[in-house]
Amino acid sequence: MSQEKAGQLHPSWQAVIGDELDKPYMQSLRAFLLQEKNAGKIIFPPSSLIFNAFNHTPFEKVRVVIIGQDPYHGQDKGQSQAHGLSFSVPEGVALPPSLVNIFKEIESDLGIKMQGKGDLTSWANQGVLLLNATLTVEMANAGSHQKRGWEAFTDAAIAALNLHREGLVFVLWGSYAQKKGEMIDGQKHLVLKSPHPSPLSAYRGFFGNHQFSSINEYLKKRGEAPIDWQI
Repeated sequence: MSQEKAGQLHPSWQAVIGDELDKPYMQSLRAFLLQEKNAGKIIFPPSSLIFNAFNHTPFEKVRVVIIGQDPYHGQDKGQSQAHGLSFSVPEGVALPPSLVNIFKEIESDLGIKMQGKGDLTSWANQGVLLLNATLTVEMANAGSHQKRGWEAFTDAAIAALNLHREGLVFVLWGSYAQKKGEMIDGQKHLVLKSPHPSPLSAYRGFFGNHQFSSINEYLKKRGEAPIDWQI
């Protein structure tokens, strides 16, 4: 991630967390990513998509925040599964197991039929910030870019939303997201928690959490349009 790539952060986010890009931890992170690429390692998502979540969902347009942990580290048909939106995959890429379970819960909760496509860009464009805690990963090496600085950057984003906005919905699936969301003021925002949609934990309370209908009911009570979850 060069300085030019870092500059691709949406102007609305630059205004609230742009200072983070110049801090020592981000300088170290840029050096690490450059070193990894120079060593021939393949980094997901592509550089142009690292800030995809922020660029599809400007700061003032955020209504819902769904926090993930890492980008997908795999490929499907030679294409990266990761494209900068948590839980989402590009058009034509097979659905990962967690996303299959998310769609099952939406169908059960809202009675709508999902079409088997995994690109969640339409959610992002409606104000759903699909935010991974770590924004890059080495191909085929899960968690490889954790504790390199991204977590501080995404913490700053969450802190800015918590402080400067109100009436947002924060969706925290699993213990990792719930720990990351500890800074959120539950008096100002709706905080929804459940087990993670992973096959390892979905049957322990993710299925049947009715959070997608809860989100829309909350938004409607605030006089806002509900999210169209259908993909």
